Amino acid sequence: MLDFIDDLGHGIYAIDTGFQRPRFDAAYLMVEDGRAAFIDTGTNHAVPRLLAALNALGLATDAVDWVIPTHVHLDHAGGVGLLMEALPRAKALVHPRGLRHMVDPKALWLGALAVYGDEEMQRSYGKLVPVPAERADATHDEQVISLAGRPLRFIDSPGHAKHHHAIWDEKSRSWFTGDTFGLSYRAFDVDGRAWILPTSTPVQFEPDALKATVARLLAAEPVAMQVTHYGRIGGSVEEVRRLAAVMLEQVDEMVALAELLKEVPGRHEKLKGGLLAAYLARVQGHGYRGSMADAADWLALDAELNAQGLEVMLDRPAR
Repeated sequence: MLDFIDDLGHGIYAIDTGFQRPRFDAAYLMVEDGRAAFIDTGTNHAVPRLLAALNALGLATDAVDWVIPTHVHLDHAGGVGLLMEALPRAKALVHPRGLRHMVDPKALWLGALAVYGDEEMQRSYGKLVPVPAERADATHDEQVISLAGRPLRFIDSPGHAKHHHAIWDEKSRSWFTGDTFGLSYRAFDVDGRAWILPTSTPVQFEPDALKATVARLLAAEPVAMQVTHYGRIGGSVEEVRRLAAVMLEQVDEMVALAELLKEVPGRHEKLKGGLLAAYLARVQGHGYRGSMADAADWLALDAELNAQGLEVMLDRPAR
C-alpha cells in the first residue's frame, strides 16, 4: 500500500492529500463490490494521489460512481472539478447550498481569497475547475444513495457551515463528518486515545446549530467518526460520546472567550492568543508527551482561523 493511504477497514481508505503537512487533510475512498466513491477530495494538488489510490487498489477510473464533498471549503472540495475530469462515470453529490459553487466556483474562489490572499491561494489550491451542471446533483436531508448496494445516508449538518452535510455508513457504523465533529490530529494521540478540537473557521460558525448537529450524529450510536482532519476516531459508542462531550465543552469555552473580548481593543490578537493557550493546555491535559513548541506550530493556524470565525459570529447582526 502507498504510504499516504491508511486502510481503515470495511472498504474505507483515508488518503493523505498532502495539504499543509502530513496526515492533516484526508480524502476518503470507499470501495464496495468493485465500485467506489470519494468523500472529500482535498485540493487540486491532491488529485494525483487520489488517482494513484484507485490504481493501487486495482480500480479503473470508471469504477467511481460518486464524488461527495462534505462541504465546499477548499480543503475539502477544491479538487472536485479536476478529479471529475478523470472519472468518466462519476456524479458529484453536493449540499444544496454548495452546489452552485461547484458548478461556478468564482464566488468560492473570491471568498477564500479574502481569507488567505492570492499567494497562498495559488500555492495551496490552484485554479478551481467547475463541475459540469449535468454531472452534479444536490442532496437533501435523509437522502439515501447506493454504492453497489451499500446504503449511504445524508443529513443536513450545519454549525461549521450552512453548506455541510454528513454521510452515514451503516456497514462501518460511522459518520463521515467533514468538520462538524471537529479536528483530531494523530500526532496528539496518547495510548490510542484521540484528542479533539472544534473548528469555527469563517464564515458560518453557529454554536447552537453545531450542538444540534452533534446530537443528531450521536443518535445513530456511531462506533467511529471519519473526520477530514484527520482519519478515523472513536472505536466504540462510548468513546465517540466522550469525544463529543470534550469538543462541545470547548465550543462553550471558545464562545465565552470571544464574548469576553468582544469590545476589547486588539481583539483579534488577544482572541487568537487565548485560543492557542487553551488548546495547548488541552494537549497537555490529554497527556501529550511530545514537543510543546511543535504543538504550538501545528495549532497556530487553527487558532488564527477559529479566531476569525468567532469574530464573524460576534459581528453578525442580531436576528
